[in-house]
Amino acid sequence: MRIDSVFRNQDSRWAIFWLTGLAAMAMWDALFLNAPALKRVSTGFVNTLIIAVLTVGFTLLLGWALTLALHSLHIRRRRAVYLLLAFVLNLTRSVPQIVGILFGYIAIALLRAQGGVGVVAVFILLALCISIFIVAEMVDLMRERIEHYRSSDFYNAMRVCGIAERRIVNFHILWRNSRIHIFNKLISVFGMAVFLQCSVDFIISVGLSSHISDVALPATLGNVLAKIDSKQDILAIGYTFTNPLYFPKLLFQHLQGITVAVGIVYSLVCLHNISTGFARRHHL
Repeated sequence: MRIDSVFRNQDSRWAIFWLTGLAAMAMWDALFLNAPALKRVSTGFVNTLIIAVLTVGFTLLLGWALTLALHSLHIRRRRAVYLLLAFVLNLTRSVPQIVGILFGYIAIALLRAQGGVGVVAVFILLALCISIFIVAEMVDLMRERIEHYRSSDFYNAMRVCGIAERRIVNFHILWRNSRIHIFNKLISVFGMAVFLQCSVDFIISVGLSSHISDVALPATLGNVLAKIDSKQDILAIGYTFTNPLYFPKLLFQHLQGITVAVGIVYSLVCLHNISTGFARRHHL
């Protein structure tokens, strides 16, 4: 692929802009942020990224499995089991995402504080908790794609040719003809995972005791932002509006809170534009 063609795509430009901006912030922090705060911010960013990536993976796997289960139950006319599974899915959909994830995080934090789960298990459980409350969107997309092709001659022709239902749905519909749609949804899921975990981590870090929050949950951008020194850094921005001469000090003396806050907002804006540009480029 030629370099000029890459820059003509909005999603590619925003992806490069996002990575470049993060690299610039990392270099600035490496030069001027003190070592303990730099370690805290770096750990928070890496942990946030790991949980978001795991959430994307779990959402894809759960969404694919639930879609196949609902489709199989529907065509086999097992109405009772179909309605039960649809009810459970709609129940998770009816709960506000941030509320459901908040209670899940609290339960995981209590288990971790009591020594019930290990460090690796905490990351997996946190990602699984987030994916449970956003997987319905993936299921809706996949079922919509299946129904779109089932109403066309494409589906009936393959059935007449004797191709197995499982292969039609998995390979011909979801993989061969819908992977662009699914990938675009996964970009949105990544952004949602970052936003939701930062929001919930911030709420837990502020609302629960610092002992439980620090010991039970891994450091992420959300609970780093809830630290008292980060809050003071954010308040310094407001002080700058009334005292503009204080602005240069923001870039040297208040880097922890500003880096985290700007990094979260900057990442969410870039991810939104990457997803939008990807959808426009592929006419989704």
